[in-house]
Amino acid sequence: MSANLSVAQLRRFLPTLAEAELWANALEPALGRFEITTPPRIAAFLAQVAHESLEFTHLVEGLSYTARRLMVVWPGRFPTLKSALPYERQSEKLANYVYAKRLGNGDTPSGDGWHFRGRGLLQHTGRGRYREAGAALGLPLETQPELLATPAVAALAAGQYWSSHGLNTLADDQNDDDDDADFVRISILINGGRTGLDARRAYWDRAKTALM
Repeated sequence: MSANLSVAQLRRFLPTLAEAELWANALEPALGRFEITTPPRIAAFLAQVAHESLEFTHLVEGLSYTARRLMVVWPGRFPTLKSALPYERQSEKLANYVYAKRLGNGDTPSGDGWHFRGRGLLQHTGRGRYREAGAALGLPLETQPELLATPAVAALAAGQYWSSHGLNTLADDQNDDDDDADFVRISILINGGRTGLDARRAYWDRAKTALM
């Protein structure tokens, strides 16, 4: 099934996107493969990936934080300034610590936290999620995690996650449901919470207009 997303529509959605043609070409096969092919589905998908990737400009997780910011992002890990200071602006050290023994990762010395830090349009994080996406796509993401930071693979991985979590159904415009409540549910399934919900809604509105 082919996707209906043109370069012009993507530019209307994100007027400052410098590589609109590149991204439209990367998204087209992913949208078609995972049946994200109607305006409601495409609009909801674009809203989420635009927010998660800072409008397609960040495909690798930024982990350079001040100590005080670490206390906000990971309050359980860094309850005091003293505990956070050793990790200030130490991206690799931080990733190996905060992602150790979770998300399918090994312990801190394994380096999995850094190797499998957030990548792609939906910030896939953890060895387990890389393994799952790689198996579904037939790509060696566990042995070559950097592939997830390339546009074509980032788009495919986002589409695979979207489809495997039933988000097309939630995005469908149906007469007997609450579309906003469905969009909130999509946001939670992608982010794990309601972080940036107002911004996601704004992107959603812009995407719907761009696809008209």
